[in-house]
Amino acid sequence: MRPFRVLAVGVGVGVVFAILDGLFNANPVAQRVYAAYRPIARQSVNVPLGLSFDVVSGVVMAALFVGLTPALPGGPVTKGLAFGVMAWFFRVAMGVAAQATMFNVPGSALAYSLIAGLLEMSILGVSYGVALRS
Repeated sequence: MRPFRVLAVGVGVGVVFAILDGLFNANPVAQRVYAAYRPIARQSVNVPLGLSFDVVSGVVMAALFVGLTPALPGGPVTKGLAFGVMAWFFRVAMGVAAQATMFNVPGSALAYSLIAGLLEMSILGVSYGVALRS
């Protein structure tokens, strides 16, 4: 796989990551279930910093996907979905487990994070699978 292709896909999927973060975290349902975080949340989001994190994550995840592809089952979509579920476990599920352990957060906020994160990581994973198929 050519490095430029991996970089380009990583940047593109990183931008999609940022858009999905906005959609999943700024909608009315998310605002309601995440109300418990208001006392410690920023008044406004630092968009350039968030976009930077998502784009860097997108590039790193693209490189990881390419490295793990031989070990993933199935075709491009299945490989992407398997990768997305792995990313969800390590990024989202473990983060939710830590929050449940350390903070008094409503179960609805934790459940929303798990479900939204699974959707988001699945979309990203399938995007890698399709865009980086060999």
